[in-house]
Amino acid sequence: MSLPIVIIGSGFASYQLIKTIRRTNNDCPIHVFTNDSGDDYNKPDLSHVFSKQQSPEEVVTLSGGDFAEQYNVILHRHTLVESINPEQQTITANGEQYTYDKLVLATGSHTFVPPFHGDGCEDILTLNSLKEFSAIQQKILDAKNILVIGGGLIGTELAMDLANAGKMVTLVEPNSHLLANMMPDFISLPLENACKEKGVTVNLSDCVQAVNKQEQGYRVTTSNGHSYYVDCVISAAGLKPNTQLATEANLMVNRGIVVDSNLQTSANNIYALGDCAEIEGKVMAYLQPILLSANALAKTLLGTDTALALPNMMVKVKTPNYPVQLAGNTSTDIERWSVDIDTQGVCAKAYDVNNQLTGFVVTNERVKNAFTLFRELNTTN
Repeated sequence: MSLPIVIIGSGFASYQLIKTIRRTNNDCPIHVFTNDSGDDYNKPDLSHVFSKQQSPEEVVTLSGGDFAEQYNVILHRHTLVESINPEQQTITANGEQYTYDKLVLATGSHTFVPPFHGDGCEDILTLNSLKEFSAIQQKILDAKNILVIGGGLIGTELAMDLANAGKMVTLVEPNSHLLANMMPDFISLPLENACKEKGVTVNLSDCVQAVNKQEQGYRVTTSNGHSYYVDCVISAAGLKPNTQLATEANLMVNRGIVVDSNLQTSANNIYALGDCAEIEGKVMAYLQPILLSANALAKTLLGTDTALALPNMMVKVKTPNYPVQLAGNTSTDIERWSVDIDTQGVCAKAYDVNNQLTGFVVTNERVKNAFTLFRELNTTN
């Protein structure tokens, strides 16, 4: 029997890779190692679990056991991979050694919790996986007042979802406007207003400094002197790739695990994709680049070297009270904006110094124009 493809991780990237492989090859052995139950679910759905009153079981689309059976993989559940030996092409997991033909690191990312003062910091919650959702669900359900750290994509979506679930929510963001790394302030202002209309207290240009236990909750203080008494604190301050295994195996690691156009790391027969991979100097924790990466890597693992080509990608901000879609470059080196605003929303186009369309943002009813603009963007780039 030939040596297996070994995949570390059971998130979206890992399972998308397996599904793609199995479309053309159902025989090559695949082993998946995961430190959780290995259930198949869509992580972006976690942004809406509280307003939809969902349980962890309802988020799962396929149990780990059913996934393993349906896609003919050997699933090593609740198994911690301790080390990788690139020279011997082995991994060690739960004290046992396994040999691989090809190794794929799909180790994902973890929520970055900034360093704060106070004795309540160890109780700060994160929501970046089904496992974390299961652990914090009851505490969120019992809470009336919640403070969310971070006004980026995840933090804004989560704050709106909690508000729609009837919670009193405070959102603290160090930048001067929401989604600052994705869009200019004149577009995010209506999003901020939509948050406020749902009862979210939006505190911009401010940073949490301390989280201290107090009675049955927590006292949160900020650098601008604000003080909030809340039942729990959730960090959505950004994601950091899980690179420890790669670092300890002496693979090249920068912000993420560095890969080439074939998604191969600095070691032969070891690949990386998803939230943990750094492609062309960027870590792209979005569905579209992960889908494209999985499709390209599946072909490579099956014997056809296929270089990954990443076109412009579409990003949806899943805030039902103020839907937003954007693509291309909408945050840096913008020479000018062409903006059309009416009762249906905003359509903003970004242009570079050569007057070439480099990106766009559409909101509210204008999101129906997103795919037309997306085609135009890909034609001009």
